[in-house]
Amino acid sequence: MKVVILAGGKGTRLKPYTTSFPKPLVPIDDKPILEILINQLISYGINDIILAVGHLAELIKAYFNDGKKLNANIKYSYEKEPLGTIGALSLIKNELDSTFLVINGDTLSDIDFNKLIENHKQSGSIATIALTKRTVNIDFGVAEWSETQGIFKYHEKPTIGHLVSTGIYVFEPRIFEYMEYNKRFDLPDLVKKLILNGEHVNGYIHDGYWLDIGRPEDYEKACSDYQKLKRKNNVLENTLI
Repeated sequence: MKVVILAGGKGTRLKPYTTSFPKPLVPIDDKPILEILINQLISYGINDIILAVGHLAELIKAYFNDGKKLNANIKYSYEKEPLGTIGALSLIKNELDSTFLVINGDTLSDIDFNKLIENHKQSGSIATIALTKRTVNIDFGVAEWSETQGIFKYHEKPTIGHLVSTGIYVFEPRIFEYMEYNKRFDLPDLVKKLILNGEHVNGYIHDGYWLDIGRPEDYEKACSDYQKLKRKNNVLENTLI
């Protein structure tokens, strides 16, 4: 199975760490986050990798080259102009002629890729989004109101639970029927378009560790968590190294 890792963003939210090099090369422990992700994929037998690159692409290619040092086969797809969170896939649709993975290049997780892929295949869906649970604490009293009833419910500082996207997806090639070539396109727009056209979009809930390294505080937490995860047990040791 092929996997596309989205590694073309500028990482502006992660400055100053991304001032001189791209976000996927930001180190955690002694390895770039992107290398940790690639090693995870390889441990699941997934070594046919396309890196969708743009900003400072030459640094990423200089580090990984063709992937042989990691026992992987790495190719590159270049964005001349930013194409959004998912538009870069249109540039390589001819290479994606069977079920494929797409992953954000700044993701730290212990997800079981084999279980994710199997769940997708069993669902028969055009797309599967790996989800994780997150809560939002509201620091105010929240009222439910209508013109006829007035305030009919009141919640003091509630905690609201959500299922959020992990930036890990499984797609069927049919998604390209809903995308234009070399046009800016974001993942939420694709999902809405699929649902609007009656396609089944599957969700796979990941109950383990996940962190999107998008902000300085996230990066600092990832560096701390990575050491804890490595020490926790052999399963995490194998999936995160």
